[in-house]
Formats: sequence, structure tokens, C-alpha cells
Amino acid sequence: MASAFAAKMGFNSLMRKQAKTFNVRISTMESDLEFSCEVKWKGKDLFDLVCRTLGLRETWFFGLRYNIKDTVAWLKMDKKVLDQEVPKEEPITFHFLAKFYPENAEEELVQDITQHLFFLQVKKKILDEEIHCPPEASVLLASYAVHAEYGDYDPAVHKPGFLAEEELLPKRVINLYQMTPEMWEERITACYAEHRGRTRDEAEMEYLKIAQDLDMYGVNYFLIRFTIKPLDKKANVFKFNSSRLRVNKLILQLCIGNHDLFMRRRRVDSLEVQQMKAQAREERARKQVERQRLQREKQLREEAERARDELKRRLIQLQDEAHMANEALLRSEQTADLLAEKAQIAEEEAKLLAQKAAEAETEMQRIKVTAIRGQEERRLMEQKMLEAKMVALKMAEESERRAKEAEQLKQDLLEARDSERRAKNKLLEITSKAVYVSPGLAPDSMPQDVSFSRENLSFDFKDTDMKRLSMEIEKEKVEYMEKSKHLQEQLNELKTEIESLKLKERETSLDIIHNQNTEQGTSKHSNFKKLTLQSTKSRVAFFEEL
Repeated sequence: MASAFAAKMGFNSLMRKQAKTFNVRISTMESDLEFSCEVKWKGKDLFDLVCRTLGLRETWFFGLRYNIKDTVAWLKMDKKVLDQEVPKEEPITFHFLAKFYPENAEEELVQDITQHLFFLQVKKKILDEEIHCPPEASVLLASYAVHAEYGDYDPAVHKPGFLAEEELLPKRVINLYQMTPEMWEERITACYAEHRGRTRDEAEMEYLKIAQDLDMYGVNYFLIRFTIKPLDKKANVFKFNSSRLRVNKLILQLCIGNHDLFMRRRRVDSLEVQQMKAQAREERARKQVERQRLQREKQLREEAERARDELKRRLIQLQDEAHMANEALLRSEQTADLLAEKAQIAEEEAKLLAQKAAEAETEMQRIKVTAIRGQEERRLMEQKMLEAKMVALKMAEESERRAKEAEQLKQDLLEARDSERRAKNKLLEITSKAVYVSPGLAPDSMPQDVSFSRENLSFDFKDTDMKRLSMEIEKEKVEYMEKSKHLQEQLNELKTEIESLKLKERETSLDIIHNQNTEQGTSKHSNFKKLTLQSTKSRVAFFEEL
């Protein structure tokens, strides 16, 4: 297997050497570029082609990086591309990346394209967590990244949710807090709104100025042995190496490159760099003037739009006012016609009202006379009602007196019965004595008037008392009936007099029941009459039993 693989790799290498060109793919932070290169090209030839294509002149910061096994390597400029350990498959993929970082991005980065490429690479390293970034710095950097992409914040355009699909924060920061995506977007948007007025280049530069102060900015980490030993006891130089040769070479390249860049910063700028900086200053000044002009134009346009909107609003307002005035005029004309018609109707109504007023005055005089008469009649009726009440009160007193008399008669009856009982006992005693006083006399020799019988004595006493009681009860009944009849006549007369003044709608439930009882002949007087008759019969029966 190993020999077969080596034979295949050798065959591929031989085929490339025999071919005149080979294909490469350059992956930048924004897009991919593909080129057809000559076999004899060195690394610098390919690198210059990429820089010319991108319009990049600050080439000393960048390089072409490729993957080799489990590590990475940078394409050497002074060697042929195919003689290096580049991937054998075509197209050969290289990554155009910043190899060295500026100490001060604002001073060292001249071209906008250079600044933009650095911005994209640093942003990716922060999101991939290759550069550690605190949470608060992550939010601020995200706000500048949003400004660089969307421009000035406009609440009418950038509504909640417009950052839902954007990757702006490291996953470590998102997982560190119990915050929803909406809460993160709200905080980023709040910072984003404060950057109003900056261009894309200025937003990207502000991003780099913050990022260059991070601890891991511009730092590459490698696994090395710490058999670190100084070469000279007096020197501050340490010797270190890695367990892999390629990593040692990569570290050496980076050290040399950083040293060259360090020395380059401290030398006087070359004529080319001076021209670049001058052109950059002129370009920035021109852009500043252009931006101010655009800002003034934008301001004037906004003022003109506001004035136009105000004129439109005023025009609509005037049209509405004119329309309302026309409607008001039409309504006023209609109102005038209605008022004229109403005036005529009012005049006719005034005549009718005057006539009705006269009739009302006559009727009022009649009502006054009737009222005076009604008041007099009411006074008389009230007086009659008062008299009827007095009569009823007297009858009640008389009834109570009669009841007392009846009670007294009952008591007299009891006393009479008691007297009868004593008389009977006495008579029996006398009879017994008369029989036994002259025992020698014959019974038929006694006189006729001296003979007594229990039945005759009892009959005479009963007949006399009953007649007296019956006469008294009959007399009481006749007197009560005469008085009741007189009172009933007075009440009927009073009822007839006030019946015409009664308001049916004000009758209570008791009034209705009373009228129904009156119509049926059921009243207090009839009930009292029935009770009196029953009482009289009971008394007669009682005395008859006696």
C-alpha cells in the first residue's frame, strides 16, 4: 500500500512537471478566486497576481496559507509553488490571509481594502473564538459590524428581528448568560443607534481599534517543549523548539516576518509608502468633502421633503377647510329655508296657542270654581266620615256594654239556678217534715193547696225566667238592628257621595278585596249579625235546657 501510494504521488508530480500550467483556488474572506498558473511560477508570482486582482498594495501584511497534514504552512515567495509541500489535488487551494498584524491599525493601515480584509479576518477569529473577547466588548464590536453592513440606523427600516439571521456574538458569550436572542438584539441595536453618521470604513476602523487591544489579537499559539534554555547567560534569548519540524519552520518564518515588520515600522517610509499615504490622505479628504456634500444634500433633501410634506399637509388642510366651508354654506342655505318654513309654522302655532291659551284660561277658571266646590264637598264628606267613625265607635262601646250585660245575665242565671237548687232542697225538706209530722192523719185528709209536686215547682220557675230573658234578648236584638241599620245607611250615603271622586288606579290590594266582599255581601256587620243571631239562639237553647 505504501509503495503504491508513493508511486501514485510520484506519477502525479511527474505529470505536473510535464504540464505547462496548473490550477489554483484562492480563498479570500469575501470570495474565491481561480487562476491558471505556469509551472515555473514561484510563490511571489502567484502572490503578486492575487494582490493585483484585489487592488492591494500593502502586501507585507499578507500571505498565502495552505493546509498540510494536521498543521498549516505559508507559501514561500522565493521558491516555486510546485516544489513546496502544497496539496497535490487540483485546483490547489490557498487561503489569502493576514500573516502579520499592525500594532496600530489606524496609523499603519493605509488602503481601505487592507483595512476591510483585516476587519473581516479579525471578526471571523473573534466569532470562532480564536481571539478571546469579553462579553461587553463583543456587544460593542457587534454593533460596529452591524453599522458596517447596514449603514446608519433607521427605526423605520431596522425593525425588531432584522438581526435574527446574523452571526454577531461568539457562542461562548451567548451561552454564558440567560438571555434570549431578542434581548441580545435589543442591546446591540441600542449601541448601533449611537454610531449614526459614520461611514463603513470608519465603522470597520473603530472595530479594529477595539480588537487590537484584546489579549489574543495577532498572537499565534503552538505546542512546544519547555526545555527552554538561554543560549547565553547574559542574553535574554531563550531556545525552544517543537516536536515537529514543520512547526519549527513555521515559527521561524513568523518570527522573521514579525521582526522585519517591526524594523519596517521604525524606518523612514519608502517613497512608495509615502505616496500611498499621501494618496490615502487625499482620498480620505476627498471622501470627507464628498461625505459633507452628501450630508448637506441629504439635509437639504430632507428639509425639502419636510417642506413638501408640510405643503401637502397644508394643501390637504385647505382643501378640507374649503370642502367644510362649502358644506357649511349648503347647510346654512338649507337651514335658512328650514328657518323660514319654521317661522311660518311658528306663526301659525302662535295663533293656535293664543286661541288655546284663551280656552285654557276659561277652563282654568272653571276648574278653579270646580275645585272650590270640590274642596267644600270634600270638607263635608270628611265631616260625615268623622261622624260615621264616631257612630261606629259608639256602637262598639254599646256592643261592649251589651256583652257585659249578657255576662251579667249569665251570672244572674247561675245565681238563680243556685237559688232553685236550694229552694228544691228546702221544699223537699219541708215535704218530708209535713208527711212525718202527723203520722196519724190520712193522706187524702190534707188540704189541696198544701200538696206540692217537684214537676209543678220546676215548671213555674222555668217559664217565668225564660220569658224574662227572651224579652230582654229580643229587646237587645231590636235595638242593635236599628242602630246597625242606621249606621249602614250613613255609610252607604257617604260612599255614594265620594264614589265619583275615587281614583281607581290608586286602589290598593286591600281596597280591591274590600270591594269584592261588599259585592258578595260579606262584611263585618253581616258577620256580626250572624254571630249575634247564633249567640241568641245559643242563649235560648241554653235556657231551654235549664
